[in-house]
Amino acid sequence: MAIHRVTVVSVLLMLGFLSNAVRSLRFDLQSGHTKCIAEDIKSNSMTVGKYSVVNPDEAHPLPESHKLTVRVTSTYGNSYHYAEQVGSGQFGFQAVEAGDYMTCFWAADHNPQTTITVDFDWKTGVAAKDWTNVAKKGSIDAMEVELKKLYETVTSIHDEMFYLRSREEAMQELNRTTSSRMTLLSFLSLFVCLSVAGLQVWHLKTFFEKKKLI
Repeated sequence: MAIHRVTVVSVLLMLGFLSNAVRSLRFDLQSGHTKCIAEDIKSNSMTVGKYSVVNPDEAHPLPESHKLTVRVTSTYGNSYHYAEQVGSGQFGFQAVEAGDYMTCFWAADHNPQTTITVDFDWKTGVAAKDWTNVAKKGSIDAMEVELKKLYETVTSIHDEMFYLRSREEAMQELNRTTSSRMTLLSFLSLFVCLSVAGLQVWHLKTFFEKKKLI
């Protein structure tokens, strides 16, 4: 029984790691260039992000050449966050639209060209929730917090499965529509080709008859 419980918990934890979208990375950005990072987020999901420029010289303030302009937009182009010429920042919102959300970083042109190193941490779903505050507000112990995490993880997986199923149905419908249109286009193309060939034969026959060659 104990082994069974451990196995169930292990599976749930593995599913939790798979279901939580956590993107933490460090990248270099050349001045005068833009780098965009996309994340597929379903509707009503919470997402939080934090970014900062790595100071090349900790003994001095961040130079003006190492500032970023950051914009977060939805798949339909709606803006959810905008910051201009900043060294660090963060954003958080609940997605209204499902689809790819884009975070774009732009560094102003500088002469000579500089390379800016950026730390970016992006979390969505269960991973975006502040469980420390949840524990404080609810006055619950560590075990209850873990159980609440597992419950919300399973709920997130359940919602994700329905979301993926709806996406799959939409893709299947798109494939069926495309297939039917391609079939119709193929028959139309064949009809046009046969019509043109028939007109050519008729024209040649009429021409040869006028010339009394046949």
